[in-house]
Amino acid sequence: MSLYRVKQFFWAITAKMSLEDINFIKSYLNSSEVELFNTLTGYEQKHSVNVAMDVKETCRAKNMNSYNMIRVALLHDIGKTQARLNPIEKSIFVIINKLSKGRLKNIKTLKKVEKYYNHGEIGYRILKECGKYDDRFLYLIENHHNKSIVGDKELEILIESDDKN
Repeated sequence: MSLYRVKQFFWAITAKMSLEDINFIKSYLNSSEVELFNTLTGYEQKHSVNVAMDVKETCRAKNMNSYNMIRVALLHDIGKTQARLNPIEKSIFVIINKLSKGRLKNIKTLKKVEKYYNHGEIGYRILKECGKYDDRFLYLIENHHNKSIVGDKELEILIESDDKN
């Protein structure tokens, strides 16, 4: 797990969106969604594109329709726009949370901590306010870190793809 976190840190500090990534985003998101997507930090944008590409591949392999799932994957971390963390801050949070056996997540008085660890719910609220997403779309955004939900194939694909990237 720790070697994987080092790899994630390296990916974050070297993240760069390509023209292919930008065209991929534009083929799934409308102009207002692209605008919203662009409020993510560069490394979160690249992460979301990587998650979406993994979702696309997994859905293809399972003969599932991927269009809506790719859109969810591209917007799954939109709640992080309320908790901007650079890769070093994010790494510190992850390390402290690990050392505290998950207790860091429960400190509601630290705004960045609270917003970072609740970005799924925040993303749900941001997108719900837009008024153009169905309940299923919002459910997937809100629960993309909820591993206690079993038997939901789409959610499992999203979580697995997010964890890989």
